[in-house]
Amino acid sequence: MGTLRWHFLLQSLEDLQKNLFQLGSCLLVIQGEHEAVLRDHVPKWNITQVTLDAEMEPFYKEMEARVRRLGEELGFGVLSLVGHTLYDTKRILDLNGGAPPLTYKRFLHILSLLGDPEVPVRTPTAEDFQRCRPPDPALYECYRVPLPEDLKIPLESLSPWRGGETEGLQRLEQHLTDQGWVASFTKPRTIPNSLLPSTTGLSPYFSVGCLSVRTFFYRLSNIYAQAKHHSLPPVSLQGQLLWREFFYTVASATPNFTQMAGNPICLQISWYEDAERLHKWKTAQTGFPWIDAIMTQLHQEGWIHHLARHAVACFLTRGDLWISWEEGMKVFEELLLDADYSINAGNWMWLSASAFFHQYTRIFCPVRFGKRTDPEGQYIRKYLPVLKNFSSKYIYEPWTASEEEQKQAGCIIGQDYPFPMVNHKEASDHNLQLMKQVREEQNR
Repeated sequence: MGTLRWHFLLQSLEDLQKNLFQLGSCLLVIQGEHEAVLRDHVPKWNITQVTLDAEMEPFYKEMEARVRRLGEELGFGVLSLVGHTLYDTKRILDLNGGAPPLTYKRFLHILSLLGDPEVPVRTPTAEDFQRCRPPDPALYECYRVPLPEDLKIPLESLSPWRGGETEGLQRLEQHLTDQGWVASFTKPRTIPNSLLPSTTGLSPYFSVGCLSVRTFFYRLSNIYAQAKHHSLPPVSLQGQLLWREFFYTVASATPNFTQMAGNPICLQISWYEDAERLHKWKTAQTGFPWIDAIMTQLHQEGWIHHLARHAVACFLTRGDLWISWEEGMKVFEELLLDADYSINAGNWMWLSASAFFHQYTRIFCPVRFGKRTDPEGQYIRKYLPVLKNFSSKYIYEPWTASEEEQKQAGCIIGQDYPFPMVNHKEASDHNLQLMKQVREEQNR
């Protein structure tokens, strides 16, 4: 977990603490390994019930099992409810007849049988919190939200995205105000290199738990009900929530979902192991300005558009470098504010054509793809200021500029900015043949 996500999480906890305090309640944060914490605090505070989200990921499934065993030993009840997803993934899998394979089309059919996702029976009110008995005020300081310096987290790295329910709700309201935009939204038509996000940018808030996906789902349903026409899944805004749900569902029933070996739905590929090339990709030194600008934004802000994710993921894997999707997934897990076990791994398998996606002949060009929506290269100029003085003719391919033009731009390629690390056409043609060969062998 990288520095930006740590800051985002701590900001979210501070915001939660403030909002609970205004309702007459409080948030106490205990640091430590969960079993030791429970053994210490259950008798000390006379705890009778522990509540948690019904989890799907292997690590948290095991943690929930240990908490239940502790409950039997120490005498507290455990309440586990589905909150992070729209549906109970177990019900979806049961209707699918057990474990995957589960196609997206089949998934949508099952959801049609289930109907709209359930909503809580009742939303807590201020009166509920007033009936709580606040703990001793002395506990506030002892169990406060830790500061970044308490956790030895660098202070110089701060994303422009601020964590917390308050910020998340403001973003939600801001986007839902334009009902025409909501009704007509189609994900493929959004712009990956706009200087402000061309999508809702709500994913970090769903990931950490600042926003409820059910709130978003039903707010969208109300807008759709009033519109004469609206976009539909998989490209609509509700469709984006259903993609999230799909990856959660498949991940919950697939062994070794975040790796290639032992993963029954993943194509087994002999990827290259090349630490130097991987490092150049991660540190925005590929020599392709569109790719490097995306990776720079990822480092600086912790968020990039989904089509930008497609571009850099394809470049690392089947497009240019033929490096395993697992390596890219680890980088995203560290740097993304919305890093997520199920969605991160699912998308990396998709973009490397290892699972879900089979149109592997479609390879993103690291020059033409970005130029299509931002011909002047404003996005590159923002995130790679070393190239800002190149004309739009050369901004995506500065190595094609003459030596004199490079001098005028104040950037010598090979000195101030690297040459392209590969010949894209040669590399992509070679990798396409490798992918065809892998698929033919495994089909046989």
